[in-house]
Amino acid sequence: MSILEFVEGPMWYFAATVFLIGAVWRVIGLIGIGRKADLSTPKHSASAGFIKGNLRHFVPRLAFAERTWFHIVAGYAFHLGLFAVLFFAAPHVEFIKERITGFGWPTMSRTWFIIAAEIAFAGLIVLWVRRIADPVMRQISDADDHIGTWLTFLVMLTGCFALGETSAGLRALHMGLVNLWLIYFPFSRLMHAFTFALSRGYTGAIYGRRGITP
Repeated sequence: MSILEFVEGPMWYFAATVFLIGAVWRVIGLIGIGRKADLSTPKHSASAGFIKGNLRHFVPRLAFAERTWFHIVAGYAFHLGLFAVLFFAAPHVEFIKERITGFGWPTMSRTWFIIAAEIAFAGLIVLWVRRIADPVMRQISDADDHIGTWLTFLVMLTGCFALGETSAGLRALHMGLVNLWLIYFPFSRLMHAFTFALSRGYTGAIYGRRGITP
Protein backbone atom coordinates (compact mmCIF):
# COMPACT_ATOMS: atom_id res chain seq x y z
CA MET A 1 0.00 0.00 0.00
CA SER A 2 1.41 3.38 -1.04
CA ILE A 3 1.35 6.46 1.19
CA LEU A 4 -1.36 7.99 -1.02
CA GLU A 5 -3.50 4.86 -0.76
CA PHE A 6 -3.03 4.88 3.01
CA VAL A 7 -4.00 8.54 3.58
CA GLU A 8 -6.97 8.27 1.21
CA GLY A 9 -8.00 4.90 2.61
CA PRO A 10 -7.54 3.70 6.21
CA MET A 11 -6.30 7.02 7.59
CA TRP A 12 -9.15 8.97 6.01
CA TYR A 13 -11.80 6.59 7.35
CA PHE A 14 -10.23 6.80 10.81
CA ALA A 15 -10.07 10.61 10.68
CA ALA A 16 -13.65 10.88 9.40
CA THR A 17 -14.85 8.61 12.20
CA VAL A 18 -13.05 10.67 14.85
CA PHE A 19 -14.46 13.85 13.32
CA LEU A 20 -18.03 12.55 13.24
CA ILE A 21 -18.04 11.01 16.73
CA GLY A 22 -16.17 13.96 18.24
CA ALA A 23 -18.44 16.58 16.68
CA VAL A 24 -21.63 14.76 17.67
CA TRP A 25 -20.28 14.23 21.21
CA ARG A 26 -19.44 17.94 21.57
CA VAL A 27 -22.84 19.08 20.30
CA ILE A 28 -24.75 16.61 22.48
CA GLY A 29 -22.63 17.68 25.44
CA LEU A 30 -23.53 21.34 24.90
CA ILE A 31 -27.21 20.57 24.53
CA GLY A 32 -27.15 18.33 27.59
CA ILE A 33 -25.64 20.99 29.87
CA GLY A 34 -29.07 22.56 30.22
CA ARG A 35 -29.94 25.50 32.41
CA LYS A 36 -32.14 26.32 35.35
CA ALA A 37 -35.84 26.45 34.56
CA ASP A 38 -37.14 29.95 33.90
CA LEU A 39 -40.25 30.21 36.08
CA SER A 40 -41.23 33.68 34.90
CA THR A 41 -44.24 34.18 32.65
CA PRO A 42 -43.10 34.11 29.01
CA LYS A 43 -43.81 37.33 27.13
CA HIS A 44 -42.97 35.94 23.73
CA SER A 45 -41.68 32.84 21.95
CA ALA A 46 -38.29 31.40 22.89
CA SER A 47 -38.26 29.48 19.60
CA ALA A 48 -38.72 32.69 17.62
CA GLY A 49 -35.94 34.25 19.68
CA PHE A 50 -33.67 31.29 18.85
CA ILE A 51 -34.20 31.86 15.13
CA LYS A 52 -33.86 35.65 15.35
CA GLY A 53 -30.75 35.30 17.48
CA ASN A 54 -29.08 33.46 14.61
CA LEU A 55 -30.41 35.47 11.67
CA ARG A 56 -29.79 38.92 13.13
CA HIS A 57 -26.12 38.18 13.84
CA PHE A 58 -25.43 37.53 10.17
CA VAL A 59 -25.94 41.27 9.63
CA PRO A 60 -23.65 43.34 11.89
CA ARG A 61 -25.08 46.21 13.89
CA LEU A 62 -23.98 49.58 12.53
CA ALA A 63 -22.56 50.69 15.87
CA PHE A 64 -20.03 47.83 15.74
CA ALA A 65 -19.61 47.61 11.97
CA GLU A 66 -18.08 51.08 11.80
CA ARG A 67 -15.20 49.97 14.01
CA THR A 68 -14.74 46.38 12.83
CA TRP A 69 -15.79 46.48 9.18
CA PHE A 70 -12.49 44.94 8.00
CA HIS A 71 -12.92 42.05 10.44
CA ILE A 72 -16.48 41.48 9.24
CA VAL A 73 -15.49 41.58 5.56
CA ALA A 74 -12.52 39.26 6.19
CA GLY A 75 -14.71 36.83 8.11
CA TYR A 76 -17.30 36.61 5.35
CA ALA A 77 -14.57 36.40 2.67
CA PHE A 78 -12.85 33.49 4.40
CA HIS A 79 -15.94 31.48 5.29
CA LEU A 80 -17.75 31.95 1.97
CA GLY A 81 -14.58 31.35 -0.04
CA LEU A 82 -13.77 28.21 1.93
CA PHE A 83 -17.35 26.95 1.57
CA ALA A 84 -17.19 27.40 -2.21
CA VAL A 85 -13.82 25.65 -2.49
CA LEU A 86 -14.79 22.81 -0.17
CA PHE A 87 -18.13 21.96 -1.73
CA PHE A 88 -17.86 23.07 -5.36
CA ALA A 89 -14.28 22.29 -6.43
CA ALA A 90 -14.45 19.38 -8.88
CA PRO A 91 -11.99 17.09 -7.03
CA HIS A 92 -13.87 17.59 -3.76
CA VAL A 93 -17.26 16.88 -5.29
CA GLU A 94 -15.88 13.73 -6.90
CA PHE A 95 -14.32 12.61 -3.61
CA ILE A 96 -17.54 13.24 -1.68
CA LYS A 97 -19.49 11.37 -4.35
CA GLU A 98 -17.21 8.33 -4.16
CA ARG A 99 -16.78 8.18 -0.37
CA ILE A 100 -19.92 9.66 1.18
CA THR A 101 -23.02 10.55 -0.81
CA GLY A 102 -22.96 8.37 -3.91
CA PHE A 103 -23.99 11.35 -6.02
CA GLY A 104 -22.48 14.62 -7.13
CA TRP A 105 -23.57 18.12 -8.18
CA PRO A 106 -22.40 20.85 -10.57
CA THR A 107 -18.90 22.13 -9.91
CA MET A 108 -17.25 25.49 -10.49
CA SER A 109 -14.71 26.12 -13.20
CA ARG A 110 -10.99 26.32 -12.55
CA THR A 111 -11.15 30.12 -12.85
CA TRP A 112 -13.85 30.40 -10.20
CA PHE A 113 -11.93 27.97 -8.01
CA ILE A 114 -8.89 30.25 -8.14
CA ILE A 115 -11.01 33.31 -7.34
CA ALA A 116 -12.75 31.57 -4.42
CA ALA A 117 -9.44 30.26 -3.06
CA GLU A 118 -7.80 33.70 -3.24
CA ILE A 119 -10.76 35.26 -1.42
CA ALA A 120 -10.56 32.58 1.29
CA PHE A 121 -6.79 33.00 1.66
CA ALA A 122 -7.09 36.79 1.91
CA GLY A 123 -9.80 36.55 4.56
CA LEU A 124 -7.90 34.00 6.63
CA ILE A 125 -4.65 35.97 6.53
CA VAL A 126 -6.38 39.23 7.52
CA LEU A 127 -8.11 37.51 10.43
CA TRP A 128 -4.84 36.01 11.66
CA VAL A 129 -2.93 39.29 11.32
CA ARG A 130 -5.65 41.00 13.35
CA ARG A 131 -5.34 38.29 15.97
CA ILE A 132 -1.63 38.92 16.49
CA ALA A 133 -1.68 42.70 15.92
CA ASP A 134 -4.65 43.76 18.01
CA PRO A 135 -3.67 43.93 21.73
CA VAL A 136 -7.02 42.62 22.95
CA MET A 137 -7.21 39.79 20.42
CA ARG A 138 -3.61 38.84 21.16
CA GLN A 139 -4.38 38.68 24.88
CA ILE A 140 -7.40 36.38 24.51
CA SER A 141 -5.82 34.11 21.88
CA ASP A 142 -3.98 30.92 22.72
CA ALA A 143 -2.17 28.10 20.92
CA ASP A 144 -5.45 26.49 19.83
CA ASP A 145 -6.41 29.60 17.83
CA HIS A 146 -3.09 29.66 15.99
CA ILE A 147 -2.92 25.90 15.39
CA GLY A 148 -6.43 25.89 13.94
CA THR A 149 -5.62 28.83 11.68
CA TRP A 150 -2.34 27.46 10.35
CA LEU A 151 -3.63 23.93 9.93
CA THR A 152 -6.53 25.30 7.87
CA PHE A 153 -4.10 27.44 5.87
CA LEU A 154 -1.83 24.48 5.11
CA VAL A 155 -4.78 22.30 4.07
CA MET A 156 -5.93 25.01 1.66
CA LEU A 157 -2.42 25.69 0.35
CA THR A 158 -1.52 22.06 -0.34
CA GLY A 159 -4.95 21.55 -1.88
CA CYS A 160 -4.27 24.33 -4.39
CA PHE A 161 -0.83 22.88 -5.18
CA ALA A 162 -2.26 19.39 -5.59
CA LEU A 163 -4.96 20.66 -7.94
CA GLY A 164 -2.41 22.25 -10.24
CA GLU A 165 -0.06 19.26 -10.32
CA THR A 166 -0.40 15.55 -11.00
CA SER A 167 2.09 14.65 -8.27
CA ALA A 168 0.97 11.80 -6.04
CA GLY A 169 3.26 13.19 -3.34
CA LEU A 170 1.45 16.54 -3.22
CA ARG A 171 -1.91 14.81 -3.14
CA ALA A 172 -0.74 12.55 -0.31
CA LEU A 173 0.57 15.55 1.64
CA HIS A 174 -2.74 17.36 1.17
CA MET A 175 -4.82 14.37 2.25
CA GLY A 176 -2.55 13.74 5.23
CA LEU A 177 -3.11 17.32 6.40
CA VAL A 178 -6.85 17.00 5.75
CA ASN A 179 -6.92 13.94 7.99
CA LEU A 180 -5.05 15.77 10.76
CA TRP A 181 -7.48 18.68 10.39
CA LEU A 182 -10.47 16.33 10.71
CA ILE A 183 -9.04 14.74 13.86
CA TYR A 184 -8.16 18.11 15.42
CA PHE A 185 -11.44 19.81 14.50
CA PRO A 186 -13.88 18.43 17.15
CA PHE A 187 -11.51 19.15 20.03
CA SER A 188 -10.65 22.72 19.08
CA ARG A 189 -12.31 26.08 18.53
CA LEU A 190 -12.86 25.07 14.94
CA MET A 191 -16.02 23.49 16.36
CA HIS A 192 -17.59 26.95 16.28
CA ALA A 193 -18.62 25.98 12.75
CA PHE A 194 -21.27 23.83 14.44
CA THR A 195 -21.72 25.42 17.86
CA PHE A 196 -22.17 29.07 16.85
CA ALA A 197 -25.83 28.45 15.99
CA LEU A 198 -26.44 26.92 19.43
CA SER A 199 -24.69 29.78 21.19
CA ARG A 200 -26.50 32.53 19.31
CA GLY A 201 -29.79 30.66 19.48
CA TYR A 202 -29.49 30.11 23.24
CA THR A 203 -29.01 33.81 23.86
CA GLY A 204 -31.79 34.66 21.43
CA ALA A 205 -34.17 32.23 23.12
CA ILE A 206 -33.58 33.83 26.52
CA TYR A 207 -34.24 37.32 25.20
CA GLY A 208 -37.11 36.13 23.01
CA ARG A 209 -38.91 34.60 25.96
CA ARG A 210 -38.66 37.94 27.75
CA GLY A 211 -40.06 39.76 24.74
CA ILE A 212 -36.77 41.47 23.92
CA THR A 213 -35.29 41.59 20.44
CA PRO A 214 -31.96 39.72 20.59
